[in-house]
Amino acid sequence: MNRLLRILKHRWFDEHDTRRALKPEVVQRLQQRVAASERLHSGEIRVCVEAGLPLSYLWRGLRARDRAVTMFGKLRVWDTAQNNGVLIYLLLAEHAIEIVADRGLNTHVGPAQWAAIVAAMRDAFRSGRHEEGLNAAIDAVDALLRQHFALAAGQANPNELPDEPDLR
Repeated sequence: MNRLLRILKHRWFDEHDTRRALKPEVVQRLQQRVAASERLHSGEIRVCVEAGLPLSYLWRGLRARDRAVTMFGKLRVWDTAQNNGVLIYLLLAEHAIEIVADRGLNTHVGPAQWAAIVAAMRDAFRSGRHEEGLNAAIDAVDALLRQHFALAAGQANPNELPDEPDLR
């Protein structure tokens, strides 16, 4: 019965819920924030917001973390030149937040730092402040990337991945 309830909950949510949580003007501001951040370091930041898990995930009992890791690959976040891409993943149906970072950045950042970023996001989301929570997460990831992968003066960073949040 628990599996059935979970399936129903995820099927209840759809792309309309994602677009209600992040209106077009919010998506545009998030895209601009990611683009501005990426001018200061060699990393890549992707934001993915998904209403519910695919049925195949639900049937197999997989969790938000499993989906975030899959989306990390599907969105090609793993495919950056310096292995310093970061995915910020939200699953609306379960109010789940996951951050998946490539090995280049993970060698410098510990689990406690990622957990602190997720906790700050969760606090903002609980009170319905999705944009504020995502802004704080982007800023925190930006600070880590600037600390460990800052661009030298005059150095350009080719944009390896889209800056626009992926909404599903």
